[in-house]
Amino acid sequence: ASKWDIREKVWEHLEASGLAEFPRPVHGRIPNFKGSLQACCSLRELDVFSRAREVKVDPDKPLEGARLAALQARKTLLVPTPRLRTGLFNRIVPPPGATKEVLRKCATSQGVKEYSVPVGLDGKAQVDLVVVGSVAVSEKGWRIGKGEGYADMEYAMMVSMGAVQEDTPVVTIVHDCQVLDIAEELLDDHDLTVDYILTPTRTIQTNCKRPKPQGIMWHKANTILHDSEMLGKIPILKTLRSREKQAGKDVTLRDEHGALANTDRAALPNQKVMAANTQPRAAPVGQPHVESDPVNPRLEEGSDTITTVYVGNLPASLRVSELKSALRELRVIPVRLSWQGAQHRAFLEYRGKETAGRAVSSLQGLSLGGNALRAELAKSQRNKG
Repeated sequence: ASKWDIREKVWEHLEASGLAEFPRPVHGRIPNFKGSLQACCSLRELDVFSRAREVKVDPDKPLEGARLAALQARKTLLVPTPRLRTGLFNRIVPPPGATKEVLRKCATSQGVKEYSVPVGLDGKAQVDLVVVGSVAVSEKGWRIGKGEGYADMEYAMMVSMGAVQEDTPVVTIVHDCQVLDIAEELLDDHDLTVDYILTPTRTIQTNCKRPKPQGIMWHKANTILHDSEMLGKIPILKTLRSREKQAGKDVTLRDEHGALANTDRAALPNQKVMAANTQPRAAPVGQPHVESDPVNPRLEEGSDTITTVYVGNLPASLRVSELKSALRELRVIPVRLSWQGAQHRAFLEYRGKETAGRAVSSLQGLSLGGNALRAELAKSQRNKG
């Protein structure tokens, strides 16, 4: 099973079993679940929590109880800014003499906005405990997030700025049904592992020996680093990359060698494209196939002929980042992706028919957001054949 198979299994089970809680549907999210507050309360019983002075907790809804526990214990609470758009952390600062009700509000997403001050790369944070959300986790400590890579990136950034150490414990809070067997070969070097798992009924110490990320692996296939649109919206990541480059660290992105997007470009407006401002000509809405762009059959001098793959039946709720994550996990990364979400389709360009054929085989019938995808060579490619 791929990571996406596991995510789909968990999301579908939570919805079908009545365990899913607001916000719904839980597909595409770190899912909230019945019993999340009970699971979060177990955090107070951990020695690593008792000893911690500064705690970082993700902003996901099922972790609201963990944020409240940190505030009630008078610990410094850091919450990552959503999608890292305006910085790295917010430090939650309750008003003097805050009542229990005010603290509860501070732990909510609205409270994070109202009672916080930003903490940047020079904020001198010293995090003693990290609490992250998960879609699935194994008793060995292998973790699967929702596929966008933010928890992994936030931890790597904390390493780079010296905010966490090798022995800083990581806790995740999930429903019992989210604790599954996960094959270790699904993990990449940039994936964050966990030391403790809290569920409504159990506290699991994983004793995980797999090393956690030792900083940002700029050359690795991380969703954020290899999406020019997303990287362009995270100025703090660009700042950190510039600092590490000045310090002599190799910050070359894999994409700078010709695969996927050039992350130094600004995000392209009004369209979601991986590598260049080129889109297939769109057919009328409802037509099952569209022509790929015949004007530019070669992406660059010396490359193989570009072959376009049509992907249809995309669910309306699917985000382009989710499709890109699936492509990376399946190892069928295109040189260009043209997204037409309103028409429930996308077009992927590959160098060579063999690579495109592997993509079709991998994507055909893949379930994303509850829909089985339709994948085939684009109409113009089939005509050539």
